[in-house]
Amino acid sequence: MAGPKSSSKPSPTSSEKSVAVSTLWKSYIDQTPDRLKFIDAFLAFIVLSGVLQFVYCVLVTNFPFNAFLAGFASSVGQFVLTASLRAQVNPENKSEFKEVSPERAFADFALGSIVLHFFVFNFLG
Repeated sequence: MAGPKSSSKPSPTSSEKSVAVSTLWKSYIDQTPDRLKFIDAFLAFIVLSGVLQFVYCVLVTNFPFNAFLAGFASSVGQFVLTASLRAQVNPENKSEFKEVSPERAFADFALGSIVLHFFVFNFLG
């Protein structure tokens, strides 16, 4: 049986990783429009909300289970709708969404959110 294969590339050091992360962060701050930063902040909030719901369900209780499922499904669904909105309003994606204006993308997002939360509310019982 052969031993583990050693890779020819050395793994990056922690200082190289921190330089890469700081370069990525600086590029994000400098080049990302404020509209997309706002959407990204909302996406981070949705992820945090879903994680907190899941942790609460695991650590404390999952009673009533319908409430957990509805809340978690709401987080996942809202994340998908918001990520779609971000893709459609991103100026770099204009070639992919030629016929969709930012106003139309937001209207689709709003209507989708209303329908999603209607189903979530009905699932609660």
